[in-house]
Order: sequence, then C-alpha cells, then structure tokens
Amino acid sequence: MSKFTVKEKLNVVKRYLMGNESQRSIASSTGVNHSVLRVWIQQFQYHGEKAFHKNYTPYTLQFKLDVLNYMYEQGTSIRETSAIFNIPSPSTLFKWQKLFEAGGIDALESKKKGRPSMKNDSQKKTKTTMPIEGSLEALQAENERLRMENAYLKKLNALVQNKGKSPNKTKRK
Repeated sequence: MSKFTVKEKLNVVKRYLMGNESQRSIASSTGVNHSVLRVWIQQFQYHGEKAFHKNYTPYTLQFKLDVLNYMYEQGTSIRETSAIFNIPSPSTLFKWQKLFEAGGIDALESKKKGRPSMKNDSQKKTKTTMPIEGSLEALQAENERLRMENAYLKKLNALVQNKGKSPNKTKRK
C-alpha cells in the first residue's frame, strides 16, 4: 500500500460522506484497504481535517493509561478508541494493551533507544585502580599472573613435545 497525502485522504473521506458510494467501492477505486478507509472516516468525524496532519508524538505513561482506562470503561473498540484519541494506527493501541496485560504499568514505560553513551564506560574504567606497588594485593595479583604464565608455558611445551612424537608428521624433501 502506498502512502497517501493529506489531500488524498480528505478527498476519499469526503467522497464517502457525500453518500453516493460505498466504503468498499471507494476503497477499491483508490487502492486502499476498506478497513483503513473506515479508520480515516472515524478520525475525520472526531477531529476534522487536523486528524490527518501527523507529527511524531512520544506518548507519556499517563496518556497510555488514560487511553486504556477509557477503552475499558466505555467499552469502545480499539479502532474507535484510536480515532477518539487521534492515534494514527490502531495497532499501537493493541500493542499497549498486550504490554499492559503481560507486564503491567512498568511495561508501558517508554524505553531509552539507541546506543549508550561512551561516558559510562570511561567512568567504570577509572574506578578500577591498580593496587599500590608492594602492597599485599599487588603481590597476590603478581603471584597469580606468574602462575597463569607458568601454566601456559607448560601446556605449550607439552603440545610441542606431542607434535614431535606424532606419527603423521610429514617430512620435507
């Protein structure tokens, strides 16, 4: 489905409101799904022409709760509720409903998007300081490092010894 401009949406809705054509005939002639046309008609009836002028709106937690409470108390459908509150897509309301049922109020809280800033990593690195040279912690850390180095060298030596004893060793000509 292609995107429709505000003018195109208004023309389609006005054609329906004139009463000469059915929703399905208008929908098939314009190439829009009849259920989408029904949503446009409801939005137009509640908000007029400004219903089709969309700007990105971050919905607050309180607004989401108010919308869901209205829907439950009034018994309105998801489509009708989205038209009343001028929410562009009924699927947004359906998603809020599922999140609320699954996780409660906390699930409706807006999540921070994007990558975390680098400042947090640099702060963590400064917190891990090296122990003072000659202290007990420094000596224990050095002892542990030397033990790991010794174990690594022993395993490397064993691998070299096994490689020399291997019967599949190929000779160079």
